[in-house]
Amino acid sequence: MISKRYIKTRKTMKVTFKVDFAKKAQEVELLGDFNGWTPQPMKRNSRGVYQATLELEPGKAYQYRYRIDGRWENDWAADAYAPNPFGDENSVVIC
Repeated sequence: MISKRYIKTRKTMKVTFKVDFAKKAQEVELLGDFNGWTPQPMKRNSRGVYQATLELEPGKAYQYRYRIDGRWENDWAADAYAPNPFGDENSVVIC
């Protein structure tokens, strides 16, 4: 799931990505076109929810996916979905 908040002073969108469906996972990573598809480890909170917060440029759509213990997963609460070259879909966040 994602939550978004516009930061007027910096003209950016603060986006928090949350994975609450993998509480037993050992590793959850966020990858997307906003970070060159480089794995970014997500932090686990005391309730077992993994999360990462990024500041993204408003007015754009960004594709992303989660990698949970080596398996690719989509965010089923994403703003949209886009086909990828591997015959699957990527999640999309619209800022």
